[in-house]
Amino acid sequence: MNYETAVRSETAEAINSRYDLSGERTASSRLKWVIAAGALIIAAIVAVYFFTRNGEAATVAGGDDRSQAPSVTVIAAGQTTVEGSLKTSGALAARRAMPVGVVGEGGRVVSVPVEQGQWVRAGQILASIDRSVQSQQARSSAAQIDVAKADAQLAQANLDRALQLVERGFVSRADVDRLTATRDAARARVAVAEAQYGELLARNARLNIVAPAAGLLLERNVEPGQTVSAGSPPLFLIAKGGEIELLARLGEEQLARLAVGVSAEVVPVGSDKSFTGAVWQIEPTIDPQNRQGTARIALAYAPELRPGGFAGVTIKTGPINAPILPESAVLNDSDGSFVYIVDKDNKAQRRAVKTGVVTSTGITIESGLDGSERIVLRAGGFLTAGETVNPIVGGAK
Repeated sequence: MNYETAVRSETAEAINSRYDLSGERTASSRLKWVIAAGALIIAAIVAVYFFTRNGEAATVAGGDDRSQAPSVTVIAAGQTTVEGSLKTSGALAARRAMPVGVVGEGGRVVSVPVEQGQWVRAGQILASIDRSVQSQQARSSAAQIDVAKADAQLAQANLDRALQLVERGFVSRADVDRLTATRDAARARVAVAEAQYGELLARNARLNIVAPAAGLLLERNVEPGQTVSAGSPPLFLIAKGGEIELLARLGEEQLARLAVGVSAEVVPVGSDKSFTGAVWQIEPTIDPQNRQGTARIALAYAPELRPGGFAGVTIKTGPINAPILPESAVLNDSDGSFVYIVDKDNKAQRRAVKTGVVTSTGITIESGLDGSERIVLRAGGFLTAGETVNPIVGGAK
């Protein structure tokens, strides 16, 4: 018994001294502690995860379905001061169109020295009518003046001689009165002849068709050799001063927002150049058929502004307070423009809006919103009215 104990003791000491196993047992003990600590951390994470899931399940069971609802970004538009405007279109026309026709007895046109598109001055001859017959009549009338003047001179001489003889008793006072009357009649015939001659000259002058005012010749509807008369249609059309206007057609509500003097930007069809004008007149009548009126916008002459053409126009209406939304928030379909708002129950509701001017920051909403609503910023096209959503505030405009 003692021998076995001694052998075992000796053997253990020999092994320990030979292989130094105490260090290995220490390293193994540390490894076990590390493994145990890692297992505890993993267990804690799993416990937190299941606790969170159980809490969400309890919430869903209690009736809150936001975990299943789609998340949408919402904004509050607020009110912003912007420059109001109206966009429409209309026809270009001469602001003061002057049709020019035959004012005399007419006849055969012998010359037309002007072309359409040419600037003319007041009194410039646009066309001449043959006056060969009228010229002979004028010569005859001028000769009648000479005859009348000769008769008047003779009558005056007879009267002068009679006045010298009346004092001697050779001529009676009655003869003097008769000669005085003859002299006065001769003078009257001179005045009549001169008036007739002046009338013929005026008639002949009217055979020249002249421009009543300076401006741009828009139409020329006559050629040499053509016979014209006082009943003929206008031969020429002149834009007085070359001034042009745009006849903008607007509804009653839009006309109520305008005032004479507000500025407008006009862009002719087929051109990317804009022209600045101003509303100079708002016509006082409304078309009973389409309930529209006309705002007349004055424009200076420019070659691109051709009367009879078509142009778009943006009319400034002054500053207004209105909500402004990003383009992504405003949707359109066959019923018009609309947005989705999120109500107090977090349900998406469709709201029809009327859009206004497009600015660098978004689209102006003229009506339909007061700016306090929560507006779906994006993905509104994937929503349906009444659908529950999870709103995420994305900022205010």
